[in-house]
Amino acid sequence: MPMSDEELEALKEKRLQELRRRLVLQESKKEPEEKIDTHRILNRIFKGRAWEVYNAAQAQFPSAMPEIERMLVKLALEERIADVDGEQLLGLFRDIGLPVRLNTTISILSHGKTKSLSEKFREATQ
Repeated sequence: MPMSDEELEALKEKRLQELRRRLVLQESKKEPEEKIDTHRILNRIFKGRAWEVYNAAQAQFPSAMPEIERMLVKLALEERIADVDGEQLLGLFRDIGLPVRLNTTISILSHGKTKSLSEKFREATQ
């Protein structure tokens, strides 16, 4: 039974992705003496506030982060992940058992000036 054009195209695309993945793996194994620039690779996939979340996790869990960084870089090189934003990264850390805490502030725009919520409360109570 002959394949339809759609099935053939899907098969070709799957094969092409597999060849790309193998090529990336081969290249990474070929040059072990050349250090991979992890910051550049992570910068390519991190979007939004991902660096803020990553740096907070690095400061709070320095012993766990090298392994996580290695896995993120590996997944990025294999093109298994493309874009990671702050919320996704925070969810990942929490899923693997790292309760990363972020400093959060609430700011209010009042009469053309940005004020913290605590400043606004102080003004209201005076």
